[in-house]
Amino acid sequence: MVYRNLGNTNERLSALGLGCMGMSFAYGPTNDKESIKVLHKALDLGINFWDTADMYGNGANELLLSQVLKEHREEVFLATKFGFRFHSNKATVSNSPNTFFDGSPGYVKQAVEASLQRLGVDVIDLYYAHRVDPQVPIEDTVGAMADLVREGKVRYLGLSEASLESIRRANAVHPISALQSEYSLLTRGVEGDILDTVRDYKMSLVPYSPLARGLVTDTFKVDALDGNDYRRTLPRYQGEHLDNNLHLKSELQALASQKRITMAQLALAWVLNQGDDVLPIPGTRNIDRLEENAKAVEVVLSQEELDSITLLLERYPNVGERYNERAMRLVNN
Repeated sequence: MVYRNLGNTNERLSALGLGCMGMSFAYGPTNDKESIKVLHKALDLGINFWDTADMYGNGANELLLSQVLKEHREEVFLATKFGFRFHSNKATVSNSPNTFFDGSPGYVKQAVEASLQRLGVDVIDLYYAHRVDPQVPIEDTVGAMADLVREGKVRYLGLSEASLESIRRANAVHPISALQSEYSLLTRGVEGDILDTVRDYKMSLVPYSPLARGLVTDTFKVDALDGNDYRRTLPRYQGEHLDNNLHLKSELQALASQKRITMAQLALAWVLNQGDDVLPIPGTRNIDRLEENAKAVEVVLSQEELDSITLLLERYPNVGERYNERAMRLVNN
């Protein structure tokens, strides 16, 4: 495994982290026994950067991780997130009318206590605001998060899907170590001003869904998705957008085949190539896929290959939106 620093710190994190959401949430039936095997295998592979959130399965994912953390806490740099709440106790996906976002200082302090208890830990290494609450000044949210650092409950702070202005205002209150945002071959909205600002503040970019929720992998088939799989609701997986993306996928597969790697390895290598301050967190609940992904850190892309990928992306621009309209309103606040 290759390791990179978290932001302007001396923390050494695996360049490829592990997104744990799908183990408990959003992508059809779950299997805790298999997911725990994946978590142990991640440690064997040197993947020490694990990412969860309190809303993944309404706490179920944090409870799942706790089963491994109780014996391996010192081996894991642990990130979790707060902010999404459910109108009822039934956990649904984050673009559902059953959820709302709460970035109020009072809820920050309530949420961290619940996460610490579920995870079975004394401190969270990296604590993110899962979004920026448009009804609450970011200074108030981050001020409450900074209190948690002073209290020793949290070590570093992060934001997820924040705008350039919010990143600046947040850093004026307390140093922000990471911005988590969707970033992949199909989702490149952070490029330009936001990524430049992240670098101005010496933060890390933590791309989630770097495999476009599985779309840019050899094994992904839309028709095979479970009926309750969240991806079926997204514009990117429907109609003309899906047609566009499947054509792009075919071309990427050909490029990967020429290089004798998988498409997932090509896609992850492309994200990793965007800078040493980039720490993608692909998710999986399958050991074979975990091992496949981990080998992406060994892939070297030439400038010619990078240029070929750029040309393919320009040829198939109609990738579709990554969330529905309601969920997009909480992005880049």
